[in-house]
Amino acid sequence: MMNSIVMIELGKDTIRTLPKDVALHPVTDRPIHADFLRLAKDAKVEVLVPVVFANEEASPGLKKGGVLNVVRHELDLICAADKIPSEIVIDVTGKDVGDSIHISEVTLPAGSESAITDRDFTIATVVAPSALKRAEGAAAAEGEAEADAEEDSSED
Repeated sequence: MMNSIVMIELGKDTIRTLPKDVALHPVTDRPIHADFLRLAKDAKVEVLVPVVFANEEASPGLKKGGVLNVVRHELDLICAADKIPSEIVIDVTGKDVGDSIHISEVTLPAGSESAITDRDFTIATVVAPSALKRAEGAAAAEGEAEADAEEDSSED
């Protein structure tokens, strides 16, 4: 809702606005006050746009039990006021355990750019669940124990 343009009719004029803040009644949760930002014709605005992840079934890391650790649920974007995206879809196809998704990998819609430009920030990572980490650690320890046993028997 906070990323939707709202047309306000004031007398005979219609004004393009963007909701910025809504105060709700503490008991009824009904709006008691709203602040709007008036938008000029070719205005650019800074908005928070939700991130949605797609093709999780095509991620080898997620298929084998990995977990998608979402670092940023929203992206801070600067957009043309008439082209504010409702969401940013990020494809996780091919992502394996240990892979990260950075803003530089995301194709933003035309007219949108990241408000954060000083670094290539992480949006999400594919991490191993603790059960998978324990299994891999146990397998590595077992492999080392077998290698030690083979070394001991070859020294005889």
